[in-house]
Amino acid sequence: MAGKILVVDDEPVVVKSCERILAPEGYTVESASNGNEATNKLGKDGYDLVITDLMMPDMNGLELIRWIRNSKPDTGIIVITGYPSQDSIKEALSLRILDYLPKPFSPGLLLEVTGKAMEFRKSGVIAEAPPSEEYTEEKARQLDTIIKRYRRKPGSLIPVLQEAQELIGYLPPSIQRHIAKGLKLPVSEVHGVVSFYSFFTMKPKGKHNIRVCLGTACYVKGAEEIVKKLSDGLAVSVGGVTADKKFSLETVRCLGACGLAPVVVIDKDTHGSVNAVKVHNLLKDYSD
Repeated sequence: MAGKILVVDDEPVVVKSCERILAPEGYTVESASNGNEATNKLGKDGYDLVITDLMMPDMNGLELIRWIRNSKPDTGIIVITGYPSQDSIKEALSLRILDYLPKPFSPGLLLEVTGKAMEFRKSGVIAEAPPSEEYTEEKARQLDTIIKRYRRKPGSLIPVLQEAQELIGYLPPSIQRHIAKGLKLPVSEVHGVVSFYSFFTMKPKGKHNIRVCLGTACYVKGAEEIVKKLSDGLAVSVGGVTADKKFSLETVRCLGACGLAPVVVIDKDTHGSVNAVKVHNLLKDYSD
């Protein structure tokens, strides 16, 4: 079985949508319409993952998440919200949620985020992750030098993250913790910045990075089929890197180019009105 999920939302259409999308993938999906109902179910049974709204009557999503962290600390959590704010997401991140989804979200995005969260949950690393292979002792010393250079400067976090990503290639949790400690910042604040800005990445990338937009405009014009064609043709899953490290494939929530839907970005090149059948023709110019 893929895993057991509790969806908590006071909007029946959201709950039904999650059930319709996740159940065919093998997940066991149950639901609760508010936080109090959710705590009752969680108290009686175990779940691998909770997908919860933030804005709910009686007990809101953040209160539910705090309850879960106190009572069921190993449970994975994804937040879904139609009113995302940096403060609410920052607080949710400090409570070790795995990811969040802004409403409305596409089926592809829900499946991607749920799949990644379930991998973390089943690996037993809700809060931690092993150091990356690229994070050698020498790289750690170089990172310390970068941190020292910026430590006393206002607004130091973003330039440190930029140089750290250039040094390591990406910003996994181990790097984020190192930076947080060096700058004397909460890990949640560092993670919030890395998650918010699209030019930061928490996963290794290939020589050429392919991003497929799964925003609503792109989704209705066949973005999921484009992802499948690229994934099958390159033998790489979303979020992964090809065996030869030439290409990495990822999906994004929106690229801000809805008039060009469906959109694929390779490195810094934007390709609009992409045909799923011919999408592999785009890769010919990146064969070096």
